[in-house]
Amino acid sequence: MLRIPQTFLSIIIPTLNEADHLPALLEDLGKQENIFLEIIIGDGDSSDTTMSVAKAFGVNIVNAGRGRGRQMNAAAELATGDIILFLHADSRIDDPHLLSNAIHALKTEPHGYDRTAGHFRMKFVRSTERNKMAYRYAEEKTAFNRVNTTNGDQGLLLAKEFFRHIGGFDESMPFLEDQRIAEKIRTQGKWITLPGYIKTSARRFESEGFHRRYILMSMMMGLHNAGVESFFARAPGIYRTQMDTGTLSLSPFFGLIWRMMYDEWGVSGSIRTFYLLGRYIRQNSWQMFFFIDVWLRPLLGDRRYPLLNFHDRVFGPCTNFKIFNAVAGMICFIWFMGVLAPFFRLTDLGKQKQT
Repeated sequence: MLRIPQTFLSIIIPTLNEADHLPALLEDLGKQENIFLEIIIGDGDSSDTTMSVAKAFGVNIVNAGRGRGRQMNAAAELATGDIILFLHADSRIDDPHLLSNAIHALKTEPHGYDRTAGHFRMKFVRSTERNKMAYRYAEEKTAFNRVNTTNGDQGLLLAKEFFRHIGGFDESMPFLEDQRIAEKIRTQGKWITLPGYIKTSARRFESEGFHRRYILMSMMMGLHNAGVESFFARAPGIYRTQMDTGTLSLSPFFGLIWRMMYDEWGVSGSIRTFYLLGRYIRQNSWQMFFFIDVWLRPLLGDRRYPLLNFHDRVFGPCTNFKIFNAVAGMICFIWFMGVLAPFFRLTDLGKQKQT
């Protein structure tokens, strides 16, 4: 166990109807040792007893209106610590030394911590044993610092001045604020994986369906990367509160893409969009090799990634050409619009009839 001087840390927690989960996190934070904590809740107009819970624990509260980026920015303005940690309300912490060890890791980073941000590895808290392999893949991926692998569920630890330097969270949309700031950090500083892990609830995956949620996340990230921001303005129900979740219907999202292809993009715009999506897929092709490594974990042993190494050394460099973007874009169109779109149209229609 590290023996370091006690330090001061400001913790920012955005909330929206989190009365069922917030107490557990606040209790975990109260058990942290060798560290002084300032806890600030950035609430988004909760209609449950979230505010009563926060007041009972004696934490600071700011009501910023709905939008997680806006909520965290407003709470960060009140932070008095030199270092800030952003956590989601459904996070859990087992180790009483997690935060003091994290501060030590950040401050002893060889390149200095003034332009460094840290995140934890993540483990899901699940109520079912379904999709064990998929969850293991998602969890292992959080140990890396590759593009599109860092999100808010893993926590965000950084100096307050660095947070200000990168302009805080993007408030233009009520989602993807974590992905956007993660890439700002990647281009203007450095990411490190902090020691230990935090737990996060798998409630959204379990309620909406793991594969349905993952497919929608992939669509969102791909279209965001391709610069198709109009999709997010028109898409129905991408941002739903945890209380509103239920089985996720994907057919409206596929239907919207078809309409955008016809109404907005045209033939040339559609070709360009799927080319950009192909580029995004090629840039993330390492995940397919990584998935196989995780699947073979019982044979390979811990922390061994032979196929990922093969991708990085051979496959990635050999496919880093525009022609492969076009090929990947064509495959993307066939798979998403020719296979998944009609499949989910039929399955969603079947679920509607059952209800």
